[in-house]
Amino acid sequence: MKGFKNCNIYVEGKGIVKASVEVKDGKIVSFNEVEGALELDDKYIVVPGFIDRHIHGANNSDSMYPTLEDIRNICATVAKEGVSTFLPTTMTQTIENITAALKNIANYIDNENDKGAYVLGVHLEGPFISKKHKGAQVESCIIPCDVETFKIFEEASNNHIKEVSLAYEENGKELSNYLYNKGIVASLGHTDATAKDVLDAAQNGVTSATHCYNAMKGLHHREAGTVGGVMISDSIYAELICDLVHVSSEAIKVLYKIKGQDKITLITDGIEAKHLPDGVYKLGGQDVYVKGKEARLENGTLAGSTLKMNDAIKNMQDVIGLSMEKAIDLATINPAKVLGIADSKGSIALGKDADFAIIDKDYNVYMTVSNGNVVYNNLK
Repeated sequence: MKGFKNCNIYVEGKGIVKASVEVKDGKIVSFNEVEGALELDDKYIVVPGFIDRHIHGANNSDSMYPTLEDIRNICATVAKEGVSTFLPTTMTQTIENITAALKNIANYIDNENDKGAYVLGVHLEGPFISKKHKGAQVESCIIPCDVETFKIFEEASNNHIKEVSLAYEENGKELSNYLYNKGIVASLGHTDATAKDVLDAAQNGVTSATHCYNAMKGLHHREAGTVGGVMISDSIYAELICDLVHVSSEAIKVLYKIKGQDKITLITDGIEAKHLPDGVYKLGGQDVYVKGKEARLENGTLAGSTLKMNDAIKNMQDVIGLSMEKAIDLATINPAKVLGIADSKGSIALGKDADFAIIDKDYNVYMTVSNGNVVYNNLK
C-alpha cells in the first residue's frame, strides 16, 4: 500500500489527529499526502498494528502443529484482530515435539512470513516451569531450567526464539542470564518464585512476567509471592490477559495502579478455539472445553483463552477508563519495548515499519497492514 490520506491517525507524540502517511518499501517514509493513498471516512481510525507476544493458536491451528499450513492459518486469522506482529507460542511437551514445532515455525519465518500477521519469532512457554503451577501444561514433560537443553531449542528454531517463560526458582539464574545476553526476553511464568526470587531474577536478566496473576505464586501478607515481587519490581513488565475471566476487573485495577501505564502488555494467550464456536478443542494434546469466554480442561483448569486482541484493548479501556491512545499503547509500543523492537514497531512514526490497524471507536477491525502489506481487508 501507498499510505493514508487525510485520515484520523494515531501519530506518535501527537495522539489521534488528522494526518497523512506515506508508505514505501514497507516503511513509513513521510507524513505527506501521496497519490494513490487510501482515504477513509471519519468513522475510521488508523492506529499502530497490534503486537501479541503470547498466542498459541487460532481457527483450529496451534503453534505446536508442525505444518506450514497451520502457521499460515494463524497468521491470517489473527490479522482479523488488528494484530500485525506476533510470537507463536509453544507448550510444555516432549523435547521432540517442541523441536519439531520450532523447526516448522523457523521454516515459515525464513521462507514465507509475508502473507498475514508477521511472525517476529517464537515464545517458548515451558518446559522449564514449576509443576506446582503447571496450569494447562503437561506435567510429565516439565523439566528444570537448563541452558544446554535450551540450546537444542535455540538451534531448532534457527535462533528465532524471542521470549522464554520459565520458573526462575527451578535453577533459572543461569538460563535467565544466558537469555538476557542473547537479547531474548526471560519471563517469569508457571512459577512458584517468592518475592525475593523475583527481585533476584530482575538482577539476572528477567524483564517480564507471563500472564500476570495466572499460574504463579500469589500475593500473601507474610510472603508476597511472585505477584508481589512483580508488583514491586520497577523493571519487570507484566503480561495481562484482559478477558475478565483470567483476571477480575478489580485485580486489573490493582495491577494498573501499581505497575502503571508503561509496564503492562496485553496478550491473548489464544488457543486453536479462537475465532470458533463453543465446543471441544485441543491444547498440548489435552481436551479443552470452550463455553462462552472460558476455555477449560476437564478438571476446570483454565486453558488459554479465545480472546481477540481488539477486545482485550477495549476491555482494558472500559475497566480502567483509559483514553483510546493509552489503551492501544498496551498492545503496541509497550510490547515493542519489552521485545526490544520499539525502534521499528509499536507506533506510527517516521522510519518505522508500516504496521497499521484500521478500527472504529468500538475497536471493530476493518483492515490490518503488516510491513506495508494489506493482510486483512474488510472495508466496505
